[in-house]
Amino acid sequence: MQWADFLANEAATHSLSPEQTAAFVERLKTVNSGKNEAKLASELNIGAAALKKRMTEVYDKFAQSYPELANSESRGKLEKLRAYLTAKYNGGQDALPTIKEIHQNIPPAVPFEKFVGREAELQTLHSSLQTSGQVAIVAVAGMGGVGKTELATQYAKQHLHNYRGGVCWLSAQGIDVGIQIIRFAELKFKLIAPDDWELADRLRYCWQNWQQGEVLLVFDDVTDYKKQVQPYLPAESPRFKALLTTRLGFDRTLPQLPLGVLKPLAAMKLLKLLVDRERLKSEPWVAREICTFLGYLPLALELVGRYLDTMPDLSLETLLKRLKKKRLEHEAVAKANPLMRYEYGVAEAFALSWEQLDENTHFVGCWLSLYALADIPFSIETIEDDEKQELWEKAIAQLRKLHLIQWQAKGIYRLHPLIRQFFQMKLDESSEADKLKTAFVAQMVEVAKQIPQQPNRKHHPDVATTLNNLAELYFSTGRYDEAEPLFQQALELRKRLLKDNHPDVATSLNNLALLYRSTERYREAEPMFQQALELRKRLLGENHPHVANSLNNLALLYDSTGRYSEAEPLFQQALAISELTLGVGHPTTMRIRGNYASFLKEAYR
Repeated sequence: MQWADFLANEAATHSLSPEQTAAFVERLKTVNSGKNEAKLASELNIGAAALKKRMTEVYDKFAQSYPELANSESRGKLEKLRAYLTAKYNGGQDALPTIKEIHQNIPPAVPFEKFVGREAELQTLHSSLQTSGQVAIVAVAGMGGVGKTELATQYAKQHLHNYRGGVCWLSAQGIDVGIQIIRFAELKFKLIAPDDWELADRLRYCWQNWQQGEVLLVFDDVTDYKKQVQPYLPAESPRFKALLTTRLGFDRTLPQLPLGVLKPLAAMKLLKLLVDRERLKSEPWVAREICTFLGYLPLALELVGRYLDTMPDLSLETLLKRLKKKRLEHEAVAKANPLMRYEYGVAEAFALSWEQLDENTHFVGCWLSLYALADIPFSIETIEDDEKQELWEKAIAQLRKLHLIQWQAKGIYRLHPLIRQFFQMKLDESSEADKLKTAFVAQMVEVAKQIPQQPNRKHHPDVATTLNNLAELYFSTGRYDEAEPLFQQALELRKRLLKDNHPDVATSLNNLALLYRSTERYREAEPMFQQALELRKRLLGENHPHVANSLNNLALLYDSTGRYSEAEPLFQQALAISELTLGVGHPTTMRIRGNYASFLKEAYR
């Protein structure tokens, strides 16, 4: 057993928390023996005081099995603990008895100190596997790229000491699972069943003669429970635990641990482990925006982090612009990193699920991708045609089963941002794309017409947003004739729903004005920019980033029409407000400053 693995076992044996374990392992690594606390703390991305506190907690826990630690001065505790562990590792007479080798074939994993944001899930998983009175089965389920296999790997490594009967890792997508089990038993335990026996009899022989102690069986990437798992489970025995990773959602008879995306703070922490901290500090707003754009998906975050690490001169702002333009086709997320164990890029990971869907479900996924990136109000019961209603029910069920759509409440669904991009990419590849978009717009317009003149604000809250987003899609690709009526409908609907008392009305005014400016219809654009500016000032206050944006847009219009004396003070106001509210290094501030610099160069040359 390697020293690092030994330390990990000791940490688990003494019930150290993930934070304590990271501090303990780093402090006791041979290569770190000469480093001071400040240097180690920096490598762990914590303060020196936090490292000292965690090590104090470590000493207290080890003192329960090594009392001399409790009577030592603080300065001598580290060396006493190191000597005690070294003696134990080498089998010294004064050490506690070593644990005999636990057989396992767990695949490589990232160092556990770099596995962030999943502490609660690891604890829940362990509790679920320990509570069953028979063969405990728990499925870790979630969308592609969420980190199911990595969670299982980390769990198996961190809890190896709990499974003295071994950890047997099985690939559900590899050769026959039964053969994998038999090979593991032959290699690790020398259990040789006669070749002329049936597979079921050979498996039974293995289970009956398996090494004593609790056993963890990991079935990775299960796509068919009845074929890949059920036939190979041992007879009911509480010492066998089965952990499944899967994209599928099972019914309630099988315990499941739904695995979602990372929390925002954990996503930033993961990015900090991959990208130089000073680089992130120089563009903190952009770093957060990248995490948001990627929907906090672990696979996407790691791919982007590793990509940035290979491109030291690339600014985060430039990368974000490119990601927004090329989306899932950008090289940062399109292909797997060869240094990562996971072999797929983001779109490739989603494609594995897409390939399991039928043609009707493909259509429904593409249709849903046209909605705004928000809760999607969609009631299947409103579909009058029974046959069509049943097709939609089956499609929604398929999407939910593969975690490609999230159920929020009855008739309310949500798409992950990158899943939505993937569906839109598939829509653009389809020969039916224009036909589907036209039908979608027609339906949204009909929905808008049905909203009463004095509506409740909660009534169809995202119809206007959906129309606006689709218009932005057309606008960004230069399809102005198709974008204009959608922008107009979104504005009309928002005015009817919200009157002049909501920033979304200003957004619609601004978007339509941008279209008019792009098509050189300056007379129509100007009053709309002015209305948006006044509305934002009234609703948001004079010093707000959206006010700066409106001032900048109006200044650009005046610049385009040669009205330089009117443009300059607006540029100055926009820049001052943006620097005040967002900071001098924020992307929006830098964009306004660039516009102002271009204006000065042109106006005073």
